[in-house]
Amino acid sequence: MRKSFVRMMVLILTVSGGLIGNAFAGQKGQMVYTMSNATSGNAVLAFEQRGDILIPAGSFPTQGAGSGGGLGNQGAIVLSNDGETLFAVNAGSNEVSVFQVHEHGLRLTDKVSSGGVSPISIAIHEDWVYVLNGGGTGNITGFLLTKRDTLKPIPGSTRSLSGPATAPAQIEFNPEGDTLVVTEKATQIIDAYTVDEDGVATGPVSQPSSGATPFGFSFNKRGVLIVSEAFGGRANASAVSSYVLRKGVLDLRSGSVPDFQSAACWIVVTKNGKFAYTSNTGSNNISSYRVGRDGTLTLREAVAASTGAAPIDMALSGNNRLLYVLNAVARTIDVFRVDRKSGEITLLNSMSGLPAGANGLVAQ
Repeated sequence: MRKSFVRMMVLILTVSGGLIGNAFAGQKGQMVYTMSNATSGNAVLAFEQRGDILIPAGSFPTQGAGSGGGLGNQGAIVLSNDGETLFAVNAGSNEVSVFQVHEHGLRLTDKVSSGGVSPISIAIHEDWVYVLNGGGTGNITGFLLTKRDTLKPIPGSTRSLSGPATAPAQIEFNPEGDTLVVTEKATQIIDAYTVDEDGVATGPVSQPSSGATPFGFSFNKRGVLIVSEAFGGRANASAVSSYVLRKGVLDLRSGSVPDFQSAACWIVVTKNGKFAYTSNTGSNNISSYRVGRDGTLTLREAVAASTGAAPIDMALSGNNRLLYVLNAVARTIDVFRVDRKSGEITLLNSMSGLPAGANGLVAQ
């Protein structure tokens, strides 16, 4: 009901010239979003999937500043559970921007302080939004998403990480929304925070990672936590581990299953929970894993596909038929078809011309 009213108002504002960004009329394909991350002014870059081709569909300023370079992160740009609200970090100005998503593009509805320095990752569960601030001593800070698609700080929600100089990578809720997880690359630690009924996080409970440099992660539909391990970028040393999370405590299922590639950093898991993919930034390829019902991992293909130079962020389309890969050095987005039964991925095309420093990737 609330979203329908908001969409109607957005359409009225669009007709009257109130839309922020470059509107793209009549789009009906699946949408993909990344960020320019420019220091001169960050912007969300939209793309539309038309058949096998990914085409530009607008640039929407965040009214904040990016960092201009790599953030060592996953989750800089995310969609709400219903796909109607988009959030983006502004790492250079210590802010988070909020957009409404509708058929004519994006409309900026809010921009707030992230509650710390250099926000790099965002987690959302229903109306709770948490931001991971990677600069300074590092922290997490919570917000309530209001009916007007603005962010209101949750009192008492800011929590420190395990210590200073942890080089965190990502924050995410578990499927139930009662626990937040953060990976710390420098300390080889995974943090878990308990979230109460008011959205206030407590903790962390800090636990050692199975392998070195825990980086990106994702939960499958059964709540299994699957984490990439970059091992400091050491050649052919990357691995992926899986855990079951119970009351904030990690129970290891598969410890550091190697993919024999370099710098595994980003992870996505298919909606059916059967397959996980990790981007190997150092070896310019994607590895695939099978995920058992009990959460155990088996390497499916060490090289499931080659990519452009320095693959970083990845995203699956809402129907899980397409896998998108952002390549940092090549400045491209590769588009792969996903066989949902076998887990095989096949390159369809590559969209070039992204700005240097582009960061974050999410798909509808």
